[in-house]
Amino acid sequence: MFVGAVMSDFGSDPHLWSARMTGAMAGAAISLVYLLPQSRREAASRFVTGVVFGLIFGGPTGQWLGMRLGIADQLSSQETMLAGATTASLMAWWALGALTRLAARFGRDR
Repeated sequence: MFVGAVMSDFGSDPHLWSARMTGAMAGAAISLVYLLPQSRREAASRFVTGVVFGLIFGGPTGQWLGMRLGIADQLSSQETMLAGATTASLMAWWALGALTRLAARFGRDR
């Protein structure tokens, strides 16, 4: 059951890695659809950023999301990882995009 799971329980299980990779790639692809890139380089950069964030932060994000929604005890480890990796991957670009726009706006010499 998920409730007593800790991050070290998300070790090297191939099913969890498969869910993590699938979620990370799905989130990255969705982020490209929501806001179309202006070039191939931007698309590749955003996709790689999304996948990396999904792989790194998929577990903690899945746990946080499950607890926040009150369904953590009803999710399997694979579902938790898939949802977390997708959410982290999708949100990575939006957070970085917002920071980039803020830096562009306030970082210029006036």
